[in-house]
Amino acid sequence: MPSIADQVPIAEGLFTWPSNDPRLLGSKCRDCGVVTFPAQSGCPACCGQDTETLELERQGKLWTWTIQGFLPNRPPYEGPETPETFRPFGVGYVELPGQVRVEARLQTEDLSKLRIGMDMDLVVEKYIERDGKDIIAFFFRPSDES
Repeated sequence: MPSIADQVPIAEGLFTWPSNDPRLLGSKCRDCGVVTFPAQSGCPACCGQDTETLELERQGKLWTWTIQGFLPNRPPYEGPETPETFRPFGVGYVELPGQVRVEARLQTEDLSKLRIGMDMDLVVEKYIERDGKDIIAFFFRPSDES
């Protein structure tokens, strides 16, 4: 198993890392209460500049989803798939209770089981390897598969 030094997040500030209980990092406007993901220094609702970082919930409900049926263009996409190994995958919005909807890649063994309203869990794990380091990303997975 790689050491923490050999693991880096796909982008800084998206989630707590390293962590045994990783959480997505959003922001909450102290003026109007709007929560955003990823965290922002300003509020898109009221234009206020008084925001605080917020660790988001790990569970939510699948709000909507679709299937990515073709290999995305490179760049900007940096996934592990090649044209030969590509398999369609789910992409959706997960609504975190009382907070925000988060767009994410969905991990499931069976895309036909995805349903709007189903319970989803945050997963933070290796996505790709780059320059000898594991790139750690976030996904959501159906709760009954976690």
